[in-house]
Amino acid sequence: MKVLVTGGAGFIGSHVVDVLIEAGHEVVVVDNLSTGRAVNLNPDVRFYRANICDPQLGEIFAAERFAAVMHLAAKASVPESLRQPLLYADVNLRGSLHLLDLSRRHRVGKFVYSSTCAAYGEPKVLPVDETHPIHPLSVYGATKVQVETYLALYGEHWGLRYTALRYANVYGPRQDPFGEAGVVAVFANQMARGEACVINGTGEQERDFVYVGDVAEANRLALERGDGEVFNIGSGRGTSVNQLFDHLREAIGYARLPHYAPPRAGEIQKIYLDTRKAREQLGWRAQTTLGDGLTLTVSSLVTNPSAKGGRGGEDV
Repeated sequence: MKVLVTGGAGFIGSHVVDVLIEAGHEVVVVDNLSTGRAVNLNPDVRFYRANICDPQLGEIFAAERFAAVMHLAAKASVPESLRQPLLYADVNLRGSLHLLDLSRRHRVGKFVYSSTCAAYGEPKVLPVDETHPIHPLSVYGATKVQVETYLALYGEHWGLRYTALRYANVYGPRQDPFGEAGVVAVFANQMARGEACVINGTGEQERDFVYVGDVAEANRLALERGDGEVFNIGSGRGTSVNQLFDHLREAIGYARLPHYAPPRAGEIQKIYLDTRKAREQLGWRAQTTLGDGLTLTVSSLVTNPSAKGGRGGEDV
């Protein structure tokens, strides 16, 4: 199957590409390399450096005739989205609509969309399942949820097969250690360099950390399963930022204590996901423990300490 992966040079996208190629699919990547890196590209892909809002994207669709689209390209920082809401609307909403309409016009068979657990806002019950009320606390979360609405409309009116995956906090090799999003990569990089680590808020806020390799496998399964549905993709367990700091501190041998700063606007205090629906309908479950995943992440930084992967895996 020929699959377009948008954001395929980025953190999550490049892992998705690797899994698809290993499974025997033909993969084409569109990425403007604003946060992704050419070094992340699998050598077996055909690559177009382009923005998902570019009018010439239609020429790529016409030439390639994709069987499926996996849409991962997005702006993904909660704080930045509050500072630059128009930018997030332009990229995350208008860019996604552009891809949806091109998929309709060129008869794409399946559209797999990377959404976010930031859709839920502060949970009313835990763990959070897919029926939980939608109440995003950030512009980032709002733009991602709006695209889910358009997915349903394109499915109803034009028969576009789609699956939306609401990721928890994704971490792993190739994640950007220098941005605002991705606390695992940020802390690991700072610890490896002997720098001070800053925890926003008390550190007791909990997140559901899911390894990027497991997320990539969920995308692969969604190519053939889960039509017309939304799925949580997470570990199903909550880990506090303080606990995460301690795990990384032990793995790296970091001696310093964290500094604490005021909490960031738009952040959720406590969330972890119910993933039973993904297990039952996609045949997916997280396979990588937090300890093993952190070991793999730290190892990748030690091997290539100057690496800067694409952004993603936001801290909601």
